[in-house]
Amino acid sequence: MVLPKGLARFNRIATNRVNKYVVNWAPGFGMIVHKGRKSGREYRTPVNVFGTAEGYVVALTYGPDADWVKNVLAEGGCTVVTRRKNHRVHGARLVHDESRQAMPTPVRQFLGLLNVHDFLLLKRD
Repeated sequence: MVLPKGLARFNRIATNRVNKYVVNWAPGFGMIVHKGRKSGREYRTPVNVFGTAEGYVVALTYGPDADWVKNVLAEGGCTVVTRRKNHRVHGARLVHDESRQAMPTPVRQFLGLLNVHDFLLLKRD
């Protein structure tokens, strides 16, 4: 069960406007800065992001078909803003992992309740 598109629209309009103030300092949160595939416009999408040995992993709670995911894949990378620092990343790739091994244990369990199995892996430059 990926989160419904209606919730995604609500979050884009309401919740994300508040989250943009939290994601700069809260652990486990970050902002994906990416360009639109067609418009070339810069977008900022708040996400749950976690560090890995090679870069970052993002749980795709709205699934791999979200526009921001398509934008990052088309560009091949983006900028991850976390803990008030910008990190340029590349090599974006989708991973389907039923065990959610790249996630911290409490997050892994929560994502299991939501039935989230898709992730975006990003490598640090």
